[in-house]
Amino acid sequence: MALASDALLPMIQLAITPVILITGLGSLLLTMTNRLGRVVDRTRILAGQARVAAAGEERAHIESQLRILFRRAKLVRMAVSLATLSMFVSGLLVVVIFLSALLHLQAGPLLLGLFVAAISLLLGALVYFLRDINVTLKALGLEVRRALPEA
Repeated sequence: MALASDALLPMIQLAITPVILITGLGSLLLTMTNRLGRVVDRTRILAGQARVAAAGEERAHIESQLRILFRRAKLVRMAVSLATLSMFVSGLLVVVIFLSALLHLQAGPLLLGLFVAAISLLLGALVYFLRDINVTLKALGLEVRRALPEA
C-alpha cells in the first residue's frame, strides 16, 4: 500500500499545524513547570520558617503565605495537566492524519474533534495559568502592604 509522492505533500502539510502546536505547548509547559518549581521551592522555605516561628503575627503571615502557595501549586498543576493533555491530543491528531491517509479513511470528523479538543485543552491551561498569575499578584500585594503600610 505505497503512497504516491504527490499524495504525501498534502498529508505532511496537514500534519504541520498540530506539530507547530506541539512545539508551542512544549515552550508553554517549560514555563509552567518552572513556575511550579519556584512555588515548591518557596513553599519549602516558608514551611521551614513556620516550623520554628513562634505563635503570633509573623507565624500567621507565614501560614497565610503557605496557603496561597498551595493554592498556586494546585492551579499550576491543573494548567500543566491540561497543557500536557493538549500536547497528547495533538500528537494523536498527527497519528490519525497519517493513518487516515495511509489507510484511505475518511476521518474528517475525528480530525476536527481532536483539533478542537487540543485547542480547548490549551485554552483551559491558559485560564489556569492566568489564575495563578492573579493569585501571585494578590500575594505580592499582601507582601507590599505589609512592608509598606502606606502603599
